[in-house]
Amino acid sequence: MWSAGCGVARRGCFGAERRKSSADDAGGADSANPPPPGLRHCAGGFLLILLNNVSSTSSGSPGSGGRPIGFGIFGLGMIAEFHAQAIAGLKGARLVGVASRTAAKTQAFAAKHGGVFAGSTIEELVARPDLDVVCITTSSGAHLEPALAAIRAGKHVVIEKPIEITPDRVDAILRAAAEAKVRVAPIFQGRFGEGARAAKAAIDAGRLGRLVLASAYVKWHRTADYYTGTRGQLAVDGGGALMVQAIHAVDLLQWFAGLPTEVFAWSARRVHTGIEGEDTVSGSLRYADGALGVIEATTAPWPGWQRRIEICGENGSIVLENDHLVRWEFRMPQPEDEAIRATRIDGALGSGASRPDAISFVGHQRQLQDLVDALQAGRAPSLDGAEGRKAVALVRAVYDSAASGRVVRVG
Repeated sequence: MWSAGCGVARRGCFGAERRKSSADDAGGADSANPPPPGLRHCAGGFLLILLNNVSSTSSGSPGSGGRPIGFGIFGLGMIAEFHAQAIAGLKGARLVGVASRTAAKTQAFAAKHGGVFAGSTIEELVARPDLDVVCITTSSGAHLEPALAAIRAGKHVVIEKPIEITPDRVDAILRAAAEAKVRVAPIFQGRFGEGARAAKAAIDAGRLGRLVLASAYVKWHRTADYYTGTRGQLAVDGGGALMVQAIHAVDLLQWFAGLPTEVFAWSARRVHTGIEGEDTVSGSLRYADGALGVIEATTAPWPGWQRRIEICGENGSIVLENDHLVRWEFRMPQPEDEAIRATRIDGALGSGASRPDAISFVGHQRQLQDLVDALQAGRAPSLDGAEGRKAVALVRAVYDSAASGRVVRVG
């Protein structure tokens, strides 16, 4: 159900500053009860205003004709399978084509998922008139070029986390989308969990009061065999444990507490010494209102613990492990608190603590359904490109601080 998130939406934007507002748009997992259209007005800035005034239709889009929204997938690594499964469960949408550079893999993937079109280039894929949305599932540092090709062809784009590996590359995508009047939807499916929605609602309702500490911890395990091929290369992944594994936690943290203004960080390669990125990082955060926090991320320890986010305020504290609310405590209890503590366990999203393939496609399905509903309704999706940029900006600030030994402002 979406009662928690929609309750927050009635209060106005999920917005720019904490307490007055805390993060920006919020999504919904229940396609029968999507977030209010007004969420698309959150945040400011010329680019975001452009994005929020984008038409919901693109070249070849379903418009009012009633045909299903056509999805394509470009890049057929592990995560592409989760996208395909998610698309298969959507209402009002279908998979119409896939493409990758490996012909045998593409043909097998297309056959497995209904005999859809199988291409070898992004240009072949986006040339299809029945395709409206392209899921970009290539390596993180290879999102820009296919995204621009799809956007220039008038297609909306769903981009796996992160949108790209630097804010400048993200901005190139967002500018192109604004000019082409198409949507950008970055995948951050953690926002669509029941526990995360309940936490967001409580924070935005002011139940925690002034925030004191807001922190995220991702202590996962990856084997040495995981780092084969191009994994761990900066040009491909943009970083190590923080950019690849912990960015979902980074996104949730800033969605809950707002984007920190300053960071100071250290990084290291403690176990996986052959990679270019870090396998361990720790950063201290300062928020605009004076609250503090920490980000810790690693793929070095065994066996790997659940992702943990702690939000502590003067009047209450919340701890979220994956999407399970393990602490839900307030100075002024509300009648619904006991029920929330008893039932807010949403295991549908899975966890990648020990294995990258141990997640579920359900989170993707919830987010993609929100996009489909948004396109049909002529509104922005609950989680747009400008909102997805924030996690990349925070990760890059952590990296810049670790490299320079200085406090770095987030921007």
